[in-house]
Amino acid sequence: MSLPQALQGAVAAWLGRNAGDRRRASAALSATYRAGGSSAGIDLGAYLVARLPATFAAVRRVLAELARLRPDLAPASLLDAGSGPGTASWTAAEQWPELAAVTFLDTSGPFLALAAELARHGPAPLALAAALQCSIGQLPEGLAADLVIAAYALAELPEARAAVIAGGLWRASRKALVLVEPGTPQGFARLRAVRQRLIGEGAIPVAPCTHALACPIAGDDWCHFRVRLPRSRAHMQAKSARVPFEDEPFAYLVLARDGARPQGARIVAPPQHAKPGVTLRLCGEGRLETRLIARRDSAAYKQARKLDWGGILAPATKEEAP
Repeated sequence: MSLPQALQGAVAAWLGRNAGDRRRASAALSATYRAGGSSAGIDLGAYLVARLPATFAAVRRVLAELARLRPDLAPASLLDAGSGPGTASWTAAEQWPELAAVTFLDTSGPFLALAAELARHGPAPLALAAALQCSIGQLPEGLAADLVIAAYALAELPEARAAVIAGGLWRASRKALVLVEPGTPQGFARLRAVRQRLIGEGAIPVAPCTHALACPIAGDDWCHFRVRLPRSRAHMQAKSARVPFEDEPFAYLVLARDGARPQGARIVAPPQHAKPGVTLRLCGEGRLETRLIARRDSAAYKQARKLDWGGILAPATKEEAP
């Protein structure tokens, strides 16, 4: 999952004009990110090298799933809440070329300036994006968009506060709300609290949930997924990395105003392939289960062996049902 060529060029140009100790700054950024710390004072160059590609890859995976499940969504406007350098906006513009209007919203003036500078190299909706400097917890009255995305924007908040702020983001969304958080127990806990609150306000789960019942994942378990992305030379140097790729763990929640929920059960762990068949960890209809799809059940096995972590196992047809 590489960045769009225009974004790669914009980032490279900015880094070329703004030298710095990327290795030390990237280490500090990673420590802040893991701890759920504030984005205030983050080294912008380190963010572009170490976090922008991973954020882009995670959001791209989530938006692709939204587009797959809701092919008729076609948002005309986007609110990028907690936009940082506008990463989620670039992803949305790639997913929906018909997107017409974008708003960057962030508390950080330097991040908004960086978002605008990078966006000048992008398609018209990005190049002409509006910018609002304010907190995602204090949205201007009347602010709304077809699609609202908050990518790694709730990470600094306790669960209860995250749910309240997500309520404001939900009210600002005309069609759908997308939340992406670190794939940690804490990131998932925030999204679980948000899910409970917003389903109570009439939100329809789109992904990863295939049901609106109480979340069955509790205790030391948490719902998260992973996306693999290539590392640039600058990324490898900044992180003193030896392998040319990185696995980004993320948790997410997509809610919509209308439409049907997806059918089936979400695969919430890597499938286990063995001689007897494929074992899947599934979440559906308010319960977790571990199911063996036996090799002897040829039709079901053929379907299951193509699925991966994060995919959906379709419900059995009447012919397949036991």
